[in-house]
Amino acid sequence: MVDHIVIPVDGSEESKRAATRGLELASVVDATVDVLHVVEQKSLRLAKSADEQTRLRERGESILEEIEAIAADIGRPITTELTEGKPSVQIREFAAERDATVIVIGRQGVTGLGKRLLGGVTEQVLSRSEIPVLVVPHGDGATTPVTDYSRILIPTDGSENADAATQPAVTIARHCGATIDVLNVVDIQNAGGMFSAGGLETEFIERLEAVGSEAVDEVAGEIGETAPEVAVTTDVVRTSSLDGVAAGISEYVADRDVDLIIMGSHGRSNLGRHVLGSVTSALLRTVDVPILVVSRSA
Repeated sequence: MVDHIVIPVDGSEESKRAATRGLELASVVDATVDVLHVVEQKSLRLAKSADEQTRLRERGESILEEIEAIAADIGRPITTELTEGKPSVQIREFAAERDATVIVIGRQGVTGLGKRLLGGVTEQVLSRSEIPVLVVPHGDGATTPVTDYSRILIPTDGSENADAATQPAVTIARHCGATIDVLNVVDIQNAGGMFSAGGLETEFIERLEAVGSEAVDEVAGEIGETAPEVAVTTDVVRTSSLDGVAAGISEYVADRDVDLIIMGSHGRSNLGRHVLGSVTSALLRTVDVPILVVSRSA
């Protein structure tokens, strides 16, 4: 269920983009919205006077007012909150106190070397939050309004954690009229080892694909039982990329014009290894569409 959304903002363009997508999502699913700005305690300590501290708090109020204007344009009422402390801690505690069902947060852009980074606050929230976190990038792939989402992707490895993505996907797909794609990626390099993958027997790869087919069929079956009106497609693809499963998912996203990825925070490979955590981390840094990360406890 997605019925109460918390949107932390810091005044950056990334957070404004995330706030816009979060407000659109709230409008689509009719969710309550709280918008939070945290004045960093460290900044307050470094302020040389009470006037400087006041200006920091006033800047926070100004940031919230900007989001109020965006919300008014979208037509979604919001509640705003200004607090002080360590941002990642305050965000998690605030979301828990408000019984939030989703946190929507921006992802930092790229460095001068072209390497994509997750913001420190975003990464800390992701690593410790039991509440699903929607990470919105600043790239062109995140410009599609939520109301226009037509294809949602659930990557699955068959684990319970990966399959925790199913219900949020159904909720959003129902309201947007979107198709859900359920995908399993067979990682040839991981299965055979970096130097022996070329020698894998066809029969062995086919067994891995059979396991993948069972995983996607199980998710598709659950969707069919709970939301028969939602269109579902399934696929099992191979990747021999050294970047592994994440590369296979990224290619699928680009080829199929996926608007949103919903996936578990970690899981296991076809060989029983716990790898979806690294896959999630890699995708958060490389794909330019929003990713909703869901833990099994959520």
